[in-house]
Amino acid sequence: MNKGYVALSVSIIFEVFGTTMLKLSHGFTELLSSIGVLIGFGVAFYSLSICLRTIPLSMAYAIWSGVGTALTALIGVILWRDPFNMLTLSGFVLIVGGVVLLHASDSAPKSTKGEAA
Repeated sequence: MNKGYVALSVSIIFEVFGTTMLKLSHGFTELLSSIGVLIGFGVAFYSLSICLRTIPLSMAYAIWSGVGTALTALIGVILWRDPFNMLTLSGFVLIVGGVVLLHASDSAPKSTKGEAA
């Protein structure tokens, strides 16, 4: 696996962790959760910057934000009983589908100069 995608995966995990801690911090009034926010987002942004050495910005950010949003929403449904219905499910499917399409477009064969596009 490409080291960039490993760094991107770490970034997503810590972004979701940081966001979860943000909910638990109650507006930064809980010390340990607030520290978790800082650690989570610090590691997330550092790892995101590392992945940008090998993954294009548009691809990395789309995957990071899409997967992070879907995982955060899923945690909200599981831990905090956020509403889950067909509209929520459709949103998950669209996010994951969009990430898959972006990844597929990045790995699609590129046309060379002089070839019909």
